[in-house]
Amino acid sequence: MKAKKVLITVALVLFFVFEASSQCSMCRAVLESEADQGAAKAINDGIVYLMAFPYILVGGVLYVVYRTFKNKKSQQNS
Repeated sequence: MKAKKVLITVALVLFFVFEASSQCSMCRAVLESEADQGAAKAINDGIVYLMAFPYILVGGVLYVVYRTFKNKKSQQNS
């Protein structure tokens, strides 16, 4: 039952993605002055990708800590 809830939550998070504009004001001003908006979109995508990795790393570390405490607790109860 708990695994099913976690799976549904993960699926919802992965399937419902919202577009975010992540440029600073200086980057936006320089890139919007160009005629080709492809560069602005590429810069924005790069910023979003770079922003995601710290969250993934912190999530991984927190998962390892959680598993360690869970294993210690189960060993103490045995």
